[in-house]
Order: sequence, then C-alpha cells, then structure tokens
Amino acid sequence: MTKTLLRGGVAPLPLALALAVLAPCAALAQTAPAAAPAATPAADAPAPGDIVVTAQKRSERLQDVPLAVTAVGGDMLAKRQINDTNSLVAAVPSLTFQQGANPTNTVFRIRGIGTALFGQGVESAVSTVVDGVVAVRAAQGFSDLSDVERIEVLRGPQGTLFGKNATAGVISVTTARPSKQLEAGFEATVAEHNEYRVKGTVSGPLSETVRARISGFYNNVQGVTYNVGTGKWVNGEKSGGVRGKLEWDAADNLNLLFTGEYRQSDSNCCASTLISATTPALLQVMGPVTPSRNNRTISEDTDTYANSRSQTYSLQANWDLGGVTLTSITAYQKYHLAVNQPIDRVNLSGPIYLGPTSGAPYSYWNQNHGIVDLSAFSEELRVANKSHGRFNYVGGVFFMTSILDRPFDRRRAQCTGGTLYQACPTANTVWQSAASDAHLKQTSVAAFGQVDYQVWRGLKAIGGLRVGYEEGTNAGWRQGAIQPGDVAFPSNGTSSGSASAHDTSLTGKVGLQYEFSRTAQAYGSYTRGYKGLGYDTEISNGFANQTILKPEYVNAYELGFKGSAFDRKLSFNAALFLSEYSNLQVQANRSDPATGVIQFVPTNAGSASSRGVELETTFRPDSHFTLNASVTYAKTEVNIDGLNCPIEFQNTTSSPASSGMPINQCYRNGTTYQQNLRGAPLPASPKWRVSVVPRYEHPVSGSLNAFGQVGVVYTSAQNFTLEQDPLAVQKAYTLVDASIGLSDASGRYTFTLFVKNLFDKNYLTSIGHNSLLSTTATPYDMVGTYNKDASRYFGGSISYHFR
Repeated sequence: MTKTLLRGGVAPLPLALALAVLAPCAALAQTAPAAAPAATPAADAPAPGDIVVTAQKRSERLQDVPLAVTAVGGDMLAKRQINDTNSLVAAVPSLTFQQGANPTNTVFRIRGIGTALFGQGVESAVSTVVDGVVAVRAAQGFSDLSDVERIEVLRGPQGTLFGKNATAGVISVTTARPSKQLEAGFEATVAEHNEYRVKGTVSGPLSETVRARISGFYNNVQGVTYNVGTGKWVNGEKSGGVRGKLEWDAADNLNLLFTGEYRQSDSNCCASTLISATTPALLQVMGPVTPSRNNRTISEDTDTYANSRSQTYSLQANWDLGGVTLTSITAYQKYHLAVNQPIDRVNLSGPIYLGPTSGAPYSYWNQNHGIVDLSAFSEELRVANKSHGRFNYVGGVFFMTSILDRPFDRRRAQCTGGTLYQACPTANTVWQSAASDAHLKQTSVAAFGQVDYQVWRGLKAIGGLRVGYEEGTNAGWRQGAIQPGDVAFPSNGTSSGSASAHDTSLTGKVGLQYEFSRTAQAYGSYTRGYKGLGYDTEISNGFANQTILKPEYVNAYELGFKGSAFDRKLSFNAALFLSEYSNLQVQANRSDPATGVIQFVPTNAGSASSRGVELETTFRPDSHFTLNASVTYAKTEVNIDGLNCPIEFQNTTSSPASSGMPINQCYRNGTTYQQNLRGAPLPASPKWRVSVVPRYEHPVSGSLNAFGQVGVVYTSAQNFTLEQDPLAVQKAYTLVDASIGLSDASGRYTFTLFVKNLFDKNYLTSIGHNSLLSTTATPYDMVGTYNKDASRYFGGSISYHFR
C-alpha cells in the first residue's frame, strides 16, 4: 500500500524537510515502551501539558483520539500571527486555501479535496463549526479569529458525528468561555501597507453562579493592489465584530451557555491582475499596467466589492445526569453577502470599439452583482457517558432547516462598429442583460451514534452510524433583459420553475484501536461519508428544467499511529489515507469564448480519489526550544467526461474530430471541443506541503524573556483548473516567516516584531483567462489573484493579558 501511495517521485526540498520530520520518529521507535495492558480509566484523565480536544464530541486527550486531528491553540495562533481562518494553512499542511474572486468561490481543501464549484446550492466538503454550530455555506467559514481557545482540523470524512456535508474534513473552532476569575486581554498589530488590527476581551463572574465574557475586534487592512482608474488601493478590507457569552450554573448539574455574535466586513476584494498579455488590443486599453506575475496594478473604473454581515445566536445546555451528560445546542444564524465583480477589467466609462477582428463579445461589463441571503435554525441533542471506561458512547439527533435567497443581475455592452479604441456609437451599441432570483429551502434530520468497546487489554473496537433524511425545494425565475432596449444576455433567456428532491442516507464508521501504553496507540478505520443533493441557484440555471446534483459519497480508509517519548518531549503522529469519491460535485466550464457565453455548470464527476501520508512531530528537549514539523503528501485524481478543453487547445489542428471517447485528449465533437479525463489531479491540490517551525525562548533578565521563531512552509506545484489548463499552473514555492520578541516572565506582556515572506517569494492563489478578448486564437491573456503575503512585509504586535 505504501508503494501505491507514494508513487510519483519526491522533489528534493520536500525530501529534505521530510527527513527533518522523520529523524525524531526514528528516536521514538527506538525508545517507545513495549506493549502493556491498557491504561485504567483513571489513568486516562488529562495530565498537565496534555492537549484536550472534542474531535469525537467529547473531551479527551488528543493522544487518545483514533483519527487524524491537528489542534492549534490560541497561543500558537498569536505566535504565528494567524488572524483569520484563511491563514490556518500555515499551521496545518493538510489544509489548503484558494482565494477566489469573492467568498462564494473561495474554498478550503483538506488532503486535496474541497468544494470545486461556487454555486450556493451546494454544501462545502470542508465543514466549518464554531462552538458546535455548523456553518450552512462555505462563505461563512472565511472569517477573522478573535478570542479563540483552540482550533481543531479533523482530516478525512467526519459525517458520523459532524454532519452529512463533511466529506473532506472539519475545521472546528472553539472560542473561550467566561472565566471564574476576572481577566482581560488586549492585542494590537500594525504592519506595512497600512494594516491595523485590534482585539480585546473582558471576562469574569457576575455572581457565584453567573459569568460573562465579551470580546471584539476591528481590522483595517489596506489592499496591496493599486487601481490607477479609481486612485485607490484595493484587495483590502475593513471588518469588525463582537461576541458576548453568558454562562449560568442553573443547578449543581445544569450549565447553560448563551452566545451571541455579530460580524461585518466591507471588502474591496478580490480584483485579479493581468499577469500576461499578447493581444495588442488588450494592451492598448489596459493603460499603464505592465502584465507580469509580480504585477500589483490594475486599471478599472469600478472597484470589486464583497460586503458581508453575519449573526449567530446559540444556547448550549449541559445536564449532568450522573453517569451520562445530556447536551443540547440550539442555534439561529443569519448571513448576508453582497458582491459585485466587474468582468471587463478596464478603465472605461462606457463601451468602446475594439475592432472587427478582436473577437471581443463585449467591451463594457461593470454590472455583475449577486447577493446571498441565508438564515438557518438548528438543534443538536446528544448524550454521552461521562467517564472513560471499557464501553464508551455518544449519540444524538440533529435537525436543521435553512432558507437561501440568491438574486443576481448582470449587464454588459457589445460594440459592433466604430473608430478603433474610441467610444462606441449609440447606434452600434448592443446592451445584453439578465437577472435571476433563486429561493432554496432545505431541511435535514439525522440520528447518529458512535461507540468504542475494549475487547481485550489495549484493543478497542469502534463503530458508528448516521441515518439521515433531507429534502429541498429550489424555485426561481430568470428574466432575459432587465432594461428597456436590452437584449437577453447570451444563454440567459427568460424562464422560471421549481424542483424538489429528497434523499435518505446511511453512513458510518468502523475501526480498531490498540493502545500499547498511555503514550502510544495505533488505529485503523473505514468511514463512509456523504454530501447531500446539490441545487443550481445561479443565473445559468433556467429553473424550468433543473438538474439536481446527485449526492456525493466517499469511502475512506485510514491507518494511523500516535506516540510520545522522553517524558513527552517528543510526540509523533502518522497517518496513511485513501479516500475514494463517487459523484464528486464539481463546476464544469461550459463557456464559449467565441460567442461570449459565460457558463459554469454544476455537475457530478465520475469518480475521484485522494491518497497519501501525513506526518507530524513536536520536539521539546527543554523549556527553551520547540520544533514543530509536518509533511503531507496527497495525490488526487479525478475522472470526468465531457469537460471543456483549455481554450488554447480549441482549434481544428490540435484537436481532431472524433465521435468516440478519446481519453486525456482534447477532441472536436461536432462544433464542441471537449475532453474526457482519467487520473487527472483535482484543481488547487498540491501533492506536497511541508512545514518546519523552530522556536527558541530564553530569559534575558529576572523578569524578561526573549524569543525567536521561524516558519518554513513548502508547497509543490498545482494547477488551478479542473480542465488541466497548462497556462494555469503555479510552480512550487517556499514561504519563510520569522519573528522575534520580548515577554515578561508572567506572560502578561508580549511585544513581537515579525516579517511575512522573508525572501519575497511571489505566488498566485488562482489563475484564469482574461475574458475580455480571450479567444482560441489569443488564449495567452491571463489574470491571477494573490494574498498579501505574496510579497514581503514587516509588522509588529503588542499584547497584554490580566488575570
């Protein structure tokens, strides 16, 4: 199995860094204690220094959990300047993040698997859970982090305990509870390019049985892209939020926790920049922009924006019934997102004439506006035994109902004649427009349970089931022209209708776990995962004859080992995994550059898989030095028929006509250019991600400590398109972050200076074709997006904690 997982070769840098991780592993194998009887239940209680997680819906040591989990505490988030969920990729190599043009097509991936489409009628394969409340859509999961106790990233399908949509994994965020003693904290960060962040928290008792906590944050982050058309720095944001928690010990055995949170973000993100151009007409209208992969300038008359408002209210009740605990989490969430993304990407106040041979289907397109209005109510009720004994269980029921409204409108102009590069005569201007509105209502209910039983000495058997039922109705309309005198946007004629569907699922988990001792365990598991029916809420859907996506299923196999040695100075986790997906829900490009039809259709791929190995180690030889290192190798493959070819292959000379089914080759079927892929990698799925983070702390006086830290993260090459476009490849790159600072011995005060991307390594988070003038004859006009840390920048932070 190992040979299969690792075929394909190893690049020199991943190999070198992998050896740095595996070296401590060899020491662990030599010093690990011999097999011993399983620890008694009392001995399983967490000791000082143990990491406690809730990956199985109960509190237990990370060492004891028989699945691949990375836990990142609030202190580590601060030490590495991780201010939002997007930046978690620096601490969790199995997790990747791809920035899209807005939150609706931005995606997390775990082990190379994520939601490969941006329609809002489909759930995310990577589920985000905050304080036990499941986010309904992926866009809700991209948020700032404030007053976080820990974040757990559960890798692989987690559908038994975390819901039907977690086919790739779960990002579980636990925020701090109210404290029994008065405490307060404050943190401020200032960085280059006018980045300002502040966070604050106050917590303490209101009476002997009531405690409260309030925390808030505000960020003002200037963008790093300059728009010469509007004279503004773009691709930044202003965001803020407040969270309040009230905890009441209503009785000796009853605890109630109420949480209310409000967040908002006003962002002029994420405009793409021109990274290459060969068409003279495009270079003419782009003005002073010089295309390159290091380009940080655009020339547009309208700024892209993505503004969101989010509210979440929850009540968690824990009722101690002696040998069992009954937990209820009742939640209501509301989310609003408004986005407008100009598509023409040029600084024009109106349509111009680009010439008879330019092939441009439009010359002015500023209105491309959509809204996501989402509300949901959920209830989870579960029961679990309190003490860890020979037989342990957790089970419950889950209910959620959600309503999603998705209005969208677009309008553009085409110029049929005039003077080259001049304003289009009114008589020659053809305005194309359309609008749509989808209303999707979904309801799901499930019963779930998982048990483990000590069969013999350290051997445990694990079993879990989840039975679910879901139903949904997607109703909507589309209007082909939204202003008098307009014609219908190509392929967006007037239509209306509705479609309903329902489905029942049975998923679960079986496995074995063997505890050699309190400090070493091995496990193997099989998990059946499920992601529910998918609906098309976008303007490309005619609504009259809808196609509802089939559910996505996954069969996942995992073998793992967790251990520690030298009095827990060395810890090591390893996992071999294989996940095989059927009916993977993906976004297929059905656009036609010749006619200007822009169409991305949700569809089911034939099959897909992810296989590989993960290694994690932490080495603490003394109180001064810590080394965290990890390696992830994940090879993804997808099989899908009838996909668009990359635009540069859509011509008669390189794409022969065929009525058969050629594999991994662009061919012409009538007037359509398409391909059937077998074994192709999924988009934005690098094979290798490696992280090495050494940190050194040492007293410099009786009351002052100094520290230094370096973070090295390597990412191998990746293609950003499902179509395997060779022009959309990001080569391998390595990012190095570093920080130094001072703190007082009690840890109340900390001052940090940091640098992101020390060696100024440029990289892109997505690559695509410039749609203004792209045709099969001129496919080399490309645009890309990037994060702020794609260029080096410096900053500093100061924090204060009172306890």
